[in-house]
Amino acid sequence: MASVPANGITIEYEISGSGDPLLLIMGLGEQMTSWPDGFVAKLVEAGFQGIRFDNRDVGLSSQSNWEPPSPVRAVASRIVRRTPPAEYQLGDMAADAAGLLDALGIEAAHVVGVSMGGMIAQAMAIEHPAKVRSLTSIMSNTGDRTHGVVAPSLLPKMARLTRQVDRERAVERSLEVNALISGPEFDADERRAIAERNVARSFRPEAVARQTAAIMASPDRTEALANVQVPTLVVHGLLDRLVKPSGGMATARAVPGSRLVMYPDMGHDLPRSRWDELVGEIRRNADRAVDRRTVGVDG
Repeated sequence: MASVPANGITIEYEISGSGDPLLLIMGLGEQMTSWPDGFVAKLVEAGFQGIRFDNRDVGLSSQSNWEPPSPVRAVASRIVRRTPPAEYQLGDMAADAAGLLDALGIEAAHVVGVSMGGMIAQAMAIEHPAKVRSLTSIMSNTGDRTHGVVAPSLLPKMARLTRQVDRERAVERSLEVNALISGPEFDADERRAIAERNVARSFRPEAVARQTAAIMASPDRTEALANVQVPTLVVHGLLDRLVKPSGGMATARAVPGSRLVMYPDMGHDLPRSRWDELVGEIRRNADRAVDRRTVGVDG
């Protein structure tokens, strides 16, 4: 792993492989080490150079020091059409990602984002179109208030589980959250290993609140997504209760010519049994891109 200055902050990143540059953007509060190594290995086998990085406020990238509202208050503000206080928005995080590519000397990359990472990837395609060769948005939404929202039955439990815990409880809390939002293939042992690695690497409990505020303070991307011209793949699980499947459907409707893939056995997770299919879909979507000069960097 290494770090570079980009967009006024420091970004920690890791590169795997030497193929077509593929930027992988992780979701809310998650470090780049939350990408399953086996999944990244399959992307490398498919001809990609995987570029993982820590979003601001998580992992080993720059940490801000502003006091965010609680996640519950940030979501409540959005519901009543008030903008919660936030020192940055998804557009700033998209600029971080674009800045990382610049710092690495990569003219443009294929971009894949999950959950909040999908929102950042969409913002990147809108605001930095020259940096994006193809777009894959997984278990995400367009930022409107009616599609891809949390299932009402999940709200009370998520309100409890988003409260901050100390380092000693962080691994168990990660297991609780992921067991709640994942599909039937949830593997507690695998998730525990990821959580233990993440907590040992970095523990920043304020990240979820700050990034939630950033999401809720960001504008609806639906209208702007109509101008996205790169090949776009939208993936969603039919069992997703954290970002309901309507979020994926709305995203696909918003982007002209996009392809929508929905898996019946997928929740808010990346089920191992779907890795080969998903990697194949990402590869085919990337192959639809108009050729641009893309040079990767040595891993």
